[in-house]
Amino acid sequence: MTDRPDTPRSRRERPAKAALTREGIVAAAVAVLRAEGLPKVTMRRLAQELDTGPASLYVYVRNTAELHAAVLDELLGTIGPAPAEGPWRERLEGVLTAYALMLFDHPTLARSALTARPSGPHYLNLIETLLALLDEGGVPSAQAAWGVDLLLQHATATAAEHAAEAPAEDWDAVHRAVRDIDAGTHPHVAALAGELLSGEPAERLSWALRALIAGIERTAVTH
Repeated sequence: MTDRPDTPRSRRERPAKAALTREGIVAAAVAVLRAEGLPKVTMRRLAQELDTGPASLYVYVRNTAELHAAVLDELLGTIGPAPAEGPWRERLEGVLTAYALMLFDHPTLARSALTARPSGPHYLNLIETLLALLDEGGVPSAQAAWGVDLLLQHATATAAEHAAEAPAEDWDAVHRAVRDIDAGTHPHVAALAGELLSGEPAERLSWALRALIAGIERTAVTH
């Protein structure tokens, strides 16, 4: 007598599940991020993806915040090395732009990155690259150390602001408010209305990074 088609298979007949590892959990989280966005990267969702219980994941990742930070660190590994040639300021801007563009591709991660605390190898490699370029430019060490934080904060905030498309009516309202401002009450806004609204995000990011780098070079750290 043969088994019925719907007869459950015994556990011994089922293929063994792959052992859980932190690397495997993070890889699954990145896959969910790419397919569904960061809000879906939860312990419960990953447990379904990995065919296990949520409690099993906490052995490898303490909480969702740590998981999101690990996802960010993994994606930092997709940023290429600094260009080998060219002025150090341009190469530094290039690395920071590549970081921002990576976040542009993942809008929900960009917003989370404002408060995430990555500490993995790719994050440390990025910090090392930025510090090496600032050192190449002769920036004093204390200014470089504080400046890296400032540069990454601005690149992250820019990506978070522009990566997710705001409804067209929201931007229209902003443009109307600035364009139609009363010059009698807001003379400076009225005079610079065109400039306030000008420039593509990439252009404004480039200008801001160059302004920050120049300021970091010239502003001493005082304790």
